[in-house]
Amino acid sequence: MNHYETVFILNPVLSDTQIKETVQKFEDYLVSKGAEMISKENWGLKKLAYPIQKKKSGFYHLFEFKIAGEEISAYELEFRRDDSVMRYLTVKLDKHAAAWAKIRTERVKSTKK
Repeated sequence: MNHYETVFILNPVLSDTQIKETVQKFEDYLVSKGAEMISKENWGLKKLAYPIQKKKSGFYHLFEFKIAGEEISAYELEFRRDDSVMRYLTVKLDKHAAAWAKIRTERVKSTKK
């Protein structure tokens, strides 16, 4: 199982319910394929560096998970099929990046308390 991280941007015109449903859909897809969810973060509404689909902002979400490598192409296909997703990026983490992700996750958890 490889360690991955996916950041995706959702359309800013979606309601809170639609955003939660979309995020849950992608999480359920990963779990159904045997992924181990390590963390997920909601970064909220952020301004984009450049307009995408004539939108100047978007809802950012991050998933960190472990899954077999052959499942990633099907996972990314789900992003391409969903109209509410404006952009996505999946990155395979090496041991150094995974260690940094763990530190970042612990830091985020400690600031939320």
